[in-house]
Amino acid sequence: MAQQKSSVALHDAAEAVRAACLRAALDGYERAGLSGLCEEGRWEMVVDSIQSLDVDAIVRELPAGGRADSTDPAQKPVP
Repeated sequence: MAQQKSSVALHDAAEAVRAACLRAALDGYERAGLSGLCEEGRWEMVVDSIQSLDVDAIVRELPAGGRADSTDPAQKPVP
């Protein structure tokens, strides 16, 4: 039973990180486009946005013992 809870917690953490990466990528791409960067520059901004994620903030936002929020990741602000 404890192993199952641990597996669920790890899955929830992985889902939260994936959602944060998606939010960061979409936000970085849009910000770069609004700044007038070319396609290559936009992708560089995407990579930088993902590399700059605050993983500790993502972990702090995870509910203790609960499921990660499953709302549209594009609608949530990047930590």
